[in-house]
Amino acid sequence: MGGASFSFLEFGAAVVIFFNLSRHLAWRQTVLFLASIGFPLFFTRTPLAFVPLACFLLFGFIALRLMQAGARRSSYLVMLISVILIFIWLKKYSVLPSVLYLRFFYVTLGLSYIFFRVLHLIIDAHQNGLPKRVGFVSYINYTLNFTTFISGPIQRYQEFSAFQLVPKPLTLNVIQAGRAIERIVVGFFKVNVISLILSSIHLTAISTITSPLPWSSRVCQAILLIAVYPVYLYFNFSGYIDIVIGMARLLRIELPENFNRPFESDNAINFWGRWHMTLSMWLKTYVYNNLLIWLMRRYTKQNLEPFLGVFAFFVTFFLVGVWHGSTANFLVFGLLAGGGVSGVKLYQIFMTASLGKKPYRALASTPIYNALARGLNFTWFAITLLWFWSNSAQLSYLLHQVSGSAILAAIFLIFLIASILLEAWERIRAFALSWTWDQEPIVLSRYTRTAWSTALLVVSVGAVLLLNMPAPQIVYKGF
Repeated sequence: MGGASFSFLEFGAAVVIFFNLSRHLAWRQTVLFLASIGFPLFFTRTPLAFVPLACFLLFGFIALRLMQAGARRSSYLVMLISVILIFIWLKKYSVLPSVLYLRFFYVTLGLSYIFFRVLHLIIDAHQNGLPKRVGFVSYINYTLNFTTFISGPIQRYQEFSAFQLVPKPLTLNVIQAGRAIERIVVGFFKVNVISLILSSIHLTAISTITSPLPWSSRVCQAILLIAVYPVYLYFNFSGYIDIVIGMARLLRIELPENFNRPFESDNAINFWGRWHMTLSMWLKTYVYNNLLIWLMRRYTKQNLEPFLGVFAFFVTFFLVGVWHGSTANFLVFGLLAGGGVSGVKLYQIFMTASLGKKPYRALASTPIYNALARGLNFTWFAITLLWFWSNSAQLSYLLHQVSGSAILAAIFLIFLIASILLEAWERIRAFALSWTWDQEPIVLSRYTRTAWSTALLVVSVGAVLLLNMPAPQIVYKGF
């Protein structure tokens, strides 16, 4: 079952109907519990396949209870390290000898997101940051919530309990339900139409680029190979997030946003504040902030403080890459992600020292600077993703087929084209939003959105039925 398939929507619709039959807390907890433990059964019916995941969840719950009972710091560190090591073992990271891995098939779907939730519960329980004692049903509903099971978003328990564990649930009227359904329709269109087209273009470029081609054609195919994937990934992942946010709202739960127009970003730091926002925020809260505080206490010279931030940025976003996968190519992805963010921070330090804060801010606010910065950020992200969807051996082969000069030309053209197109999009968007009626942008009015959503629904259903193809897999489902 994919996160954007008809079967997922049917399952979600059934849960929504039963969930809203009663507003009683026990009923809501029971329906969500049954849905969350039943949802993984769509991926395999083999009982043994769920044993490792069940043991991981049980260990996390025991650790949580120990922390809430006031366990000592030594126990806290043991539990924290144990959860991390068990996760590394279950995900089969190459840092461990392969002989230690389990030899039978078991479910790892959603494990990376469950890992973040379990880790956060243990940390916050130790720091007395949880609202109250977490019961087993609430623990399962939070860690296995079927709307966020496949690929997030990563919601903190405090936010989840504020919606799900209160006597009076979040209101759900006709307008709110309509907006939730609209969100689902938009997400379904993103995944089943736009990302399907972009995936086809990307796969065609991969197959075409290995054929004998003139130099100019190789450059064009290299542009498609590098530049299309980040756009495809955005529509694939953000489309899924739209679906689950809309579905969760029908369950009277507000999930956090995971995207905020990321390609508008003018540097890697801003970009990661807009792309997979819940992952970035989790790592900022539990890794970056704690690491920076520890470094500042250890190295107290004030002139070192900005560079400590650079190092903390690098470590944090290196972990972003490592979290995505257990193979060596994700180490490279992490190095590039961390290098991009820390490089931006170093550049900001240098420019501030050279020009001063006000002149640098004035420079950074000019339209041409913004346009080029957006293009550069997009290009760098596209390059880092080469190690996201491929590996070193495949990239070496593609480089040999295309030639270094064609790759360099393609990268330069991607930078120029992205700078122009992203600037043009920002201007078109601003112009469209400037047309208002009754102090509201016409394009955002209820009537315009209703007509637009209806059209998207018709196109999406028509495309799925006519093509008769399975729903595209959600890329982040594999992490």
